[in-house]
Amino acid sequence: MPMPTNTLTGSVPLKLAKKITENVNELWESGEFLELVTPTTKDLLTFWFCEPHTTNREINFHRGQKQAILNTIYLHEILKVETVLDIYQKVDKMLLNEINIELLAKEKYQFAKYAIKMATGTGKTWVMNAFLIWQYLNAINNNENKRYSKNFLFIAPGLIVYERLLDSYLGKENEEKFREFETSDIYKNQELFLPERYREVVFAFLQNSVVKKDEIGKKVTGDGMIAIANWHLFMLDETEDENPFENPSIIIEELLPARPGKSAGNSLDALDNRYFRGSEIEYLASLNNLIIMNDEAHHIHENKSAGEVKEVEWQKSLNYISKNKKFFSQIDFSATPYDVTGSGQKRTKHYFPHIVVDFDLHSAIRDGLVKMITIDKRKEIASLPLDFKAIRDEKNNKPIALSDGQKIMIQAGIKKLEILEKDFSKLATPKYPKMLIMCEDTEVVSLVEDFLLEIGINADDFVSIHSNKKGEVKKEEWESIKQRLFNVDKYDKPKIIISVLMLKEGFDVNNVCVIVPLRSTASSILLEQTIGRGLRLMFRGKEFEDIKRENRIRVLVEKKSPNSYLDVLSIIEHPSFMEFYDRELASDEYGIDKNIPKEGQSIGDIVKVELKENYKKYDMYFIEIEQDEEKTLELPQIDINKLEGFQYFSLEKLKSFILKGETFYSEELTVKTTFGDYQVNADLFKANSYNEYLQKLINIILNSKQSIKRGRKKEFPILQVFKDEIIRWIDIYIRTKLFGEPFNPFEDENYRILLHRNNFVTEHIIKVFSKVINDIHMNLKINSAVIKKKYFSEISSFNARSTYLLDLQKTIYEKTPYPSNKGIFEKNFLEFLDRDSKVNKFIKIMEYKHDFATIIYFRTDGLMSHYYPDFLVETDKNIFIIETKASKDLKNPNVIQKQKAAIDYVKRINNISPELRDNKTWEYLIVGEKQFYNLEKSGADIEDIANNCRLNELAVRDTLF
Repeated sequence: MPMPTNTLTGSVPLKLAKKITENVNELWESGEFLELVTPTTKDLLTFWFCEPHTTNREINFHRGQKQAILNTIYLHEILKVETVLDIYQKVDKMLLNEINIELLAKEKYQFAKYAIKMATGTGKTWVMNAFLIWQYLNAINNNENKRYSKNFLFIAPGLIVYERLLDSYLGKENEEKFREFETSDIYKNQELFLPERYREVVFAFLQNSVVKKDEIGKKVTGDGMIAIANWHLFMLDETEDENPFENPSIIIEELLPARPGKSAGNSLDALDNRYFRGSEIEYLASLNNLIIMNDEAHHIHENKSAGEVKEVEWQKSLNYISKNKKFFSQIDFSATPYDVTGSGQKRTKHYFPHIVVDFDLHSAIRDGLVKMITIDKRKEIASLPLDFKAIRDEKNNKPIALSDGQKIMIQAGIKKLEILEKDFSKLATPKYPKMLIMCEDTEVVSLVEDFLLEIGINADDFVSIHSNKKGEVKKEEWESIKQRLFNVDKYDKPKIIISVLMLKEGFDVNNVCVIVPLRSTASSILLEQTIGRGLRLMFRGKEFEDIKRENRIRVLVEKKSPNSYLDVLSIIEHPSFMEFYDRELASDEYGIDKNIPKEGQSIGDIVKVELKENYKKYDMYFIEIEQDEEKTLELPQIDINKLEGFQYFSLEKLKSFILKGETFYSEELTVKTTFGDYQVNADLFKANSYNEYLQKLINIILNSKQSIKRGRKKEFPILQVFKDEIIRWIDIYIRTKLFGEPFNPFEDENYRILLHRNNFVTEHIIKVFSKVINDIHMNLKINSAVIKKKYFSEISSFNARSTYLLDLQKTIYEKTPYPSNKGIFEKNFLEFLDRDSKVNKFIKIMEYKHDFATIIYFRTDGLMSHYYPDFLVETDKNIFIIETKASKDLKNPNVIQKQKAAIDYVKRINNISPELRDNKTWEYLIVGEKQFYNLEKSGADIEDIANNCRLNELAVRDTLF
């Protein structure tokens, strides 16, 4: 973004940020970056920014967020900067010649301090989340490294941002005012933020360590703390020349007045609050280490008047908190990290000297991350010499009426809003555009309300945010305002939001499409903050990407009026401020819109496509296989008495073979001479010994690969189930059936019969129960496959560009889309299907809508991913899953992986009962572009296409080799 030339520090901090970015990108591209950081940081960066993780999930950090994270980690971990001056010295010393070095000697720059300059609406909160995770995990995994902390302080500029931070880390409030952690940013987006092995510990930290502003120093947390407060907590009463933290008498005087009294403002509640306000700062100052993340950090700028520079009061608190710590760092986030002095030609921007990344509004608009800005210059406005300020009473300067210029601006905004409302309501998922009126002061708000009622706007169509000069609202009003204000995207009313300072930051809704700034001064910070309220994207679906990209080219490059108003922010501006826009924004960051759009124009060629009246005739389904058809072993009922007993010898005869006690003998070690047999009487057979015998017996039986059936040996798989039941059967068999009479292995050393060295008894038991195992294998139960049929008609409508729609007969929708970019092959294939008499019906699978029509496959790197085929086509005998590919893509390794998964998928479908698949055989076809055109030219039909393009396991194997 081109910056003004009349600055004290010029664009030096932005030059610094550019140099840091160049160094970082060079290291990153070479692969060296990951080798210079801690193992924990390497894990995180690999997961956040490297393949295959980035392509294996639907959400990722955009390039601005990535740059902010990498630049900060580069300075902190690789360069190990200690102060802001250190950043300049280690990155580019020459820049120190262009700034006042005395500035960097101030107390507030004597620690690791980084400013993140990112345009409003580009996701600063996600970067804050990443920094918290990076610092916390390094703190617990690198105990010896003192550059990390488990203590965090998030500072918000006001109630709106404060509530947003609580939502981010604790989760949103439900109807019972209970915060649901599952709705918090990091938990909800865990696939982006956290490798799986770190999730449990980070979730536990978040759930147990968040401290609200009134709990700081009071709430006990575990190992670490996430304190969230707004900057008002750190405001102190001004003293002439003394620092209240260094003068105990001032603290005593502040906290201990002579006596309580409501009339003096010294009620017990007030005294309590004043005491704890000091204790909160003292508590934060007492911590050994702390990371401060300062949201909307332009509030920390210095006051400059009459050539005197004064620190804002709450910065003094931060300076005090930072003292005497083993580690302290501050990360400031702002779209406008500068202060402004002077006016007109003497107007000067003073950028924060510690800016380490600059992702400006120009970059955000070009990347399509925020709405495109157009300034509405109406002929009727430009032709009239109207005033843009409210009419004021000459005596007290209070506003008494809106000027004609303000009224026309409001009416122009309402006209634009009405057209957007009508058009956006025609979409498959209706959207509710909103208009924001920014008033010059609180007293003008009521004048705007009166004017809206006067021109016929209903009272429930607008909502007003009354705030004091600090942009604060009374506590009792906040809850009702919050519920109505922060849900405006979901409902058609209110349509218009009127505010002064309250909504200049943190009002993060998506549907503000029209802004009417009724200003009285030309403030560059207020300009960017006002624009920021409408920058967040309203249309995020893939179906809108092409038309929005074309629109950006038309407005920003070709300098023409937009063809559509999807994610276009219209600012109804007075002509007196056009020079202001030219000065503050680069000329290619906004467009000029001189025409009120006609109804239907605001959504361009986007139309809503619905089901045909006779869609059931052409409806199709995709099969989700929840469980394949399987055969399971059933445990049969066994009658022990029918099993064959041991018949070679009686039990008495067997006992006569066995000697009592244990016999030992001595053996000479060298020539092995034996001598002196002797016996030792054994104790009774122990239960654990018998159990060990049974365990060995069952292992022999179950792990044998053979069983006996009808006198012949037959192979069967090793049995892995019913082990406990079979042991129980063997034990009962031994005790009751084996010898034809009761047998107790624990009496009179009977166990010796089972362990005789000839093993004839044990062999008999194995033989008997091998037959039992074989019977189990024959006792199969067949479980039918469990499937779910997902009908495509469940998606009853979608948005598409009318320019890229076909009117086809054999499909469920009124129109069928094809890709706007290089989609001629698909277009021709669709028309071929529609005219082929052998095709009964077909569907074009839209990934962004038919998300159920997916096949899981494993990429070449081993990670799981989703594959969405192009078409599903039905004939009398078959259902074809068809992928159309340009010839050059057919050898791509991941395309082959998709093919293997699709072949396995149709094989599984064809294994289920025919009636579950309507007696159709499923097949998978890969249709190459050249192959299709050659076949079509020769008069081929879908069956000919199938014969030539059918893919099976053998074909894929041949492709791999």
